[in-house]
Amino acid sequence: MPDAEAGRASARRSDPFAPLTSEWLDVSGGHQIYVESSGRAGGIPAVYLHGGPGSGCQPDHRRLFDPERFHAVLFDQRGAGRSRPARSRDNNTLPDLIGDMEAIRAKFGFEKWIVAGGSWGATLALAYAQAHPDRVTGLVLRATFLGTRAEVEMAFSETLARFHPTLHRDFLEMLPETERANPCEAYFRRILDPDPAIHGPAARAWHDTERALSEVKPARAHLDRLAIRSGSALPATPFMEAHYFSQDSFMAPDQLLRDATKLAGIPGIIVQGRYDLLCPPSTSARLAEAWRDAEIRVVEAAGHNLYDPGIRDAVMKAICDLATRATAP
Repeated sequence: MPDAEAGRASARRSDPFAPLTSEWLDVSGGHQIYVESSGRAGGIPAVYLHGGPGSGCQPDHRRLFDPERFHAVLFDQRGAGRSRPARSRDNNTLPDLIGDMEAIRAKFGFEKWIVAGGSWGATLALAYAQAHPDRVTGLVLRATFLGTRAEVEMAFSETLARFHPTLHRDFLEMLPETERANPCEAYFRRILDPDPAIHGPAARAWHDTERALSEVKPARAHLDRLAIRSGSALPATPFMEAHYFSQDSFMAPDQLLRDATKLAGIPGIIVQGRYDLLCPPSTSARLAEAWRDAEIRVVEAAGHNLYDPGIRDAVMKAICDLATRATAP
């Protein structure tokens, strides 16, 4: 495993997971995306796709890749993390992100690479692989999300009501009664409203509800209405999520399942938390039925979060296993 083996052959490096390179890359539409690489130049090419959309990469994501085996690239997607302009939704669509990945791949001179991502990162990984199957060595997906509005509406309505009824009531009561019949649509509209008095409470309520759905043992069973209506700093992800999800992630209906045949011949490993309320096992099963080269690895007692027990280790092992298959004689 990467953590266990790190540094054995890199004794000269004080931190084998430190970036090899970091820069802002000019891409289309006036965006500059933050890109960094880690591991070993000349190693197995790989790229990691963060979730959200809108969250950005974290230093710990480098540790998913054995620094002795991989030349790993991480980047903050348009409007996310350190990319510029911050939180910009202009010229920010799924095809734009796919184009950015191709620009990054070409910059590093990789002919093909392993593509890994979780949740929204899995959406982008699948869309990229279907657009450029000849550029993908293999796919590692965590928490399969197909980018559909139906998945989002299921999570924030039926699933939320079934598993967190008190939180579901609070989530609805943040809206006027006339808007509660279609709460996701109402939240998207409010989050994207330019008035801070409207988008602030909606963004905080959405963020806190989504966080509860992503945890096996949420810290709160209620929304903190005082905090939600305060002037505290706003989370980034609700704005990009509302932008993407209100537009069906800029895809045709059921595009990723419909085009799963384009993944034929690409090996994949899907890491799935048994109790993931945002991206349930049924979604991974549907994808694997259409993509016969995929293997599902279920992690029991885990939910959506990368740091739920067993999930991170399973992702690291999946990346290593795919690399072994790709380099086997």
